[in-house]
Formats: sequence, structure tokens, C-alpha cells
Amino acid sequence: MPIRSPNKQPEILGQLVNELRQSYGLGASFFRAAAARIEMTDTDMQVIDILENTREATAGQLANLMGLTTGTFTAILNRLEKAGLVRRERDPNDGRRVIVRLAKGADSGQEMGPLFASLGKAWEELADNYDDEHKVFLLEFLQRSNALARDEIARLREASVDDVGIFSAPLGDLESARLVFPSEGVRLTLRGGDLAGALYQARFEGPAPDVKVKQGVVTIRYPRRLWIPSTEKRAAEVTLSTAIPWSIVIRSGGSEVTAELGGLDLLEMEANGAGSMFRVELPEPSGVVPLQLGGGGSEFTVRRPPGVAARVQMKGWGSSVVFDDQTVSGMRLQSPNYEGAALRYDIETSGSGSMITITTG
Repeated sequence: MPIRSPNKQPEILGQLVNELRQSYGLGASFFRAAAARIEMTDTDMQVIDILENTREATAGQLANLMGLTTGTFTAILNRLEKAGLVRRERDPNDGRRVIVRLAKGADSGQEMGPLFASLGKAWEELADNYDDEHKVFLLEFLQRSNALARDEIARLREASVDDVGIFSAPLGDLESARLVFPSEGVRLTLRGGDLAGALYQARFEGPAPDVKVKQGVVTIRYPRRLWIPSTEKRAAEVTLSTAIPWSIVIRSGGSEVTAELGGLDLLEMEANGAGSMFRVELPEPSGVVPLQLGGGGSEFTVRRPPGVAARVQMKGWGSSVVFDDQTVSGMRLQSPNYEGAALRYDIETSGSGSMITITTG
């Protein structure tokens, strides 16, 4: 590797950064010019080019690499599939993932090949002006530069907002995810849905919260305020992808929470908040699902699907708990089919002065 000089020259560094920016811009311009030559769009051509290099990719990976929203990218895939250029199929190892490949017999490569051949030959001639040591250095630099670009694209895509004010992030290759909602005084509506490659979608009324997505954890946090004016509306509608299982944590005092989770694969849930109202429609469980309900002076109504086994255990004092039309006081109670049930809810209540109803329906 070339020896790094300890002397730094700011003007050279600035020129280098400027050339890198031009390189990214010229790359985009090349795709536009080449696409026009063969009467394709530059985005269509970029998809084909990525698949020729990677052989296959998930729809989420392609959307990430191109910096597009899942809705926009789905339209692109629909167009390319209709034109016979790509094909989509379910991953045989995970039916929730969609794999995209070039269609057999597609002639796009024959049209695109000569366009890239000229530039590739010019790059080879340019690289021949350097010895092997410098080539290794340039290779490392470009690999690290491309990795930085991918990271920046992912950062910009996190909690992106489209033109109608919907926050979203790509599903990618996540196998599970977690929603964390630590906010006060909010009307929250939560549900599951088929989001076509998106991890989640959210729409907000009133001041927008801080939304962060990192390693499959979606955090929606309104700023803490000692006093919220009665005229200020804080409302959030959040939809979670039903393609993967979720853990949900809601810590929201003084709030009204409606969670319609039918169709969602729920791993666990915590609902906690003093002086709040929670309405929860649970999905069919896929295992033993722990559910924690807490917060003083709150009202909980939790419904599970008919026939689903459940057990409730009370902690704290002064709360009224009704479990399947039976009033519970300081004890553990379970449905008749709980023992031996592989699919069930294990519910724990805590706090004081709350009204908790757990039923089926």
C-alpha cells in the first residue's frame, strides 16, 4: 500500500472531495444518456445493471440501493416484469421475501452490453497507467467509498417522508422488528398491513415526532413537555408490515391508544401509561406471547380471538380486572384450555387504580 503522508494539504483534500461528487453525478448522467439510447428509463436500466452484477436481490435491497420508496419501486418492478425483463418469485426458504432476478431470454443485456463495454475498456486503459501497488490502493479506496455511499443512502431512507406526508422505511432483509412508542398525550392508532416491501408507514396530525429506524427498531418519540395546550392535536396512525413478526412497546401516559393487530405476528407487547385508555385487538398467537399491561388510573380493554388460551396474573393493588366475565382480585386466573396450549397469551397486569377487561370477541 502507498505510504500515507503525515502532511495534510486542505486544498488537495477539497479537490478530491469535489471530484468524488462529480463522479457520482456523472454516473447518474451516464445512466440517463445510455438509457435514452436504447429507449429505457434510467431507473429501469439501473435495476437491470444491478441484477446483472448481483444475479438476484430482494425488492427491498433494490429499493435501498436506488434510494427509492417502496411504492415507487414496486411500480418500476411491475413495468419491468410486464416487459419481460425481470421476474419475481417467493424465497423458498422464507415465503415472506420476494426475490427479483433477470428474466430468462431477456435481451436487455445484449442492448446494454455495448454501452458499458466502451466505458469499461477506457477504465482498463486508465488503470494500466498504475502499478499493482497503486491499483490495490485504488481498489480499497473505491470499495470503502461505495460502502460509505450505501450507508448514506440507508441513512437518508430512514424515516423518509413521501410527498403526501407518509413516513416509511424499507423492509429489506429484516426477519423481525420492534416498535417503541415512548410519548405522552397522543391519540395513537396502530394496525398491521401488507405494505409491499415497507417496514412500516406512519402519518401524523399536528406536530411531527422524531422518528428513527435502526437495525429493525422503529422509535417514534414526541418531545416531552410539562404542559400540552388543549388546542394542540397529537395524533399518529402507524401501520406495521405483516411480513415479519413484531415486538411492541407503548409507554404513553395520558393517551388514547387503539391497536388493531389482526394479521400481525406478535412476539410480545407492553402497554403502559398512567391515565391512558387502551383498546387492543390481539391477533392469533404464533406461540406463547407475553403481554404486559401497566400504569395507574388507566383503562384497558383487550380482546383476543375466540378459542385462544390465555392466563392473567395481577400485580399491584386497587385495580379492577375482569377476565372472561370473571372478576379477578389478587390472583392468577387462566382459561380452561390454557394448560398444554402451544399458542396462548400470558398476560401480566401491574399498577394501581386501573380498569382492565380481558375477553374474547
